[in-house]
Amino acid sequence: MLGVLAWLVGIAFCVPAVWMMLTSLHSEPDAATNPPSLAAPLTLANYREFFGAAGGASPWPSLLNSMTASLVSTLLVLVLALPAAYALSVRPVRKWTNVMFFFLSTKMLPVVASLLPVYLFAKNAGMLDNIWLLVILYTSMNLPIAVWMMQSFLADVPVSIVEAAQVDGARLPTILARIVAPVAGPGIAATALICFIFSWNEMLFARVLTSVTAQTAPVFLTGFVTSQGLFLAQLCAASVVVSLPVLAAGFAAQDKLVQGLSLGAVK
Repeated sequence: MLGVLAWLVGIAFCVPAVWMMLTSLHSEPDAATNPPSLAAPLTLANYREFFGAAGGASPWPSLLNSMTASLVSTLLVLVLALPAAYALSVRPVRKWTNVMFFFLSTKMLPVVASLLPVYLFAKNAGMLDNIWLLVILYTSMNLPIAVWMMQSFLADVPVSIVEAAQVDGARLPTILARIVAPVAGPGIAATALICFIFSWNEMLFARVLTSVTAQTAPVFLTGFVTSQGLFLAQLCAASVVVSLPVLAAGFAAQDKLVQGLSLGAVK
């Protein structure tokens, strides 16, 4: 019975994604019918139109901006979070629990509360519509949760291994790169994937701080909601394409993700 229940829950989670994909293969009139027609003819016209076959705006600059901001910010988060998590777990500092609570408390601030100060700063600094501003913002937004996650992963690294490396003369960068990182690889992969997903899906800052040059994929999707109405089939096709990088990353790292999120669960 538990197995059947697990399958039902899994199917329930997949239904919205499958429905979105099916709707993307319908024409606009068929997608707008109520109730929806499952037997409507299928077409790839929405995907061709999304990629600019009909002379519309090309999605490639927005997809490239999202990929740049997500990958670069994720790499920066890992570079900064790994030494911080090391200092809070393998070589804990004094009152490290207070430090961890401070990191977590930064995520309690509503994002919209910091929107106006960040906008004014970006305007005065001349960084509006700049992809590197989004890289800095995504790095600062994901760094607390990355340090929190990686601290729990690195806490399982045996201290004896680190001490043996120090006896052999290894310095901190070598210990982090050749000792700690391989041992905590699943946890680091899980942290990187979550940070990538958060960066890829972020829309509020991207919608306010960018316009054309640094427009990201989620902002590009809002262009399908116009004063003329909602182009549901085109929006679903665009959503499927925009979701593919995250799905591909999750599928490629699914073993590391499960292993990392369950690390230490059976202690």
